[in-house]
Amino acid sequence: MKGWLIHLLVTAFGCTVRYRISDPHNLLANTPRHPLIFVFWHNRIFLTPHLFRKYWRPRGHERVAVLISRSKDGQLLADVLAAFGLRCVRGSSSRGGQAALLELKSLLAAGYDIGITPDGPRGPKYTLQPGCIGLAQLTGAPIVPISYDLAHKITLKSWDAFMIPLPFTTCHLRLGAPVTIPPTDEVEPHRAALEAQLRQISTPV
Repeated sequence: MKGWLIHLLVTAFGCTVRYRISDPHNLLANTPRHPLIFVFWHNRIFLTPHLFRKYWRPRGHERVAVLISRSKDGQLLADVLAAFGLRCVRGSSSRGGQAALLELKSLLAAGYDIGITPDGPRGPKYTLQPGCIGLAQLTGAPIVPISYDLAHKITLKSWDAFMIPLPFTTCHLRLGAPVTIPPTDEVEPHRAALEAQLRQISTPV
């Protein structure tokens, strides 16, 4: 029940926001031929399910799954995302990571796009963990960094400086360049480059 209430709150806030979009690679204009792995910072979770519903689903992308930790907070987030019609895969680097990786691999093969917060669930903030790189190498799915900035917001005193938009603010949504990672490459150079790109399209808070 609490998940549905938060879902309604996010939707209500999201509908008042004015949106600007930077999509230099035309991902929203051209339907990708393969499922994608979207990565976004943990502190930008609030509006992300609304953005998927507003800009991604109308282009025929009905199936989206999101990796969520097995923590108590993760259960609440999973309830919220389920209310948005998103599928949740539970696991993280510390709990259930291998099983989650295999489930995400199967979902990509079934045509699902995947959403991952690569600095979650415990940080450090804006430090990209290598799990999404391994998933991309295992499946061949391109990784797309996405982020947004808010003109007016509440910033919580949490480890990630979680952002909540104020009503009627402006949200600048940015989509980065898709990255395909060869299965035999070393992980660290790609991890560092993807982290740098995701930082570049995000204003630190």
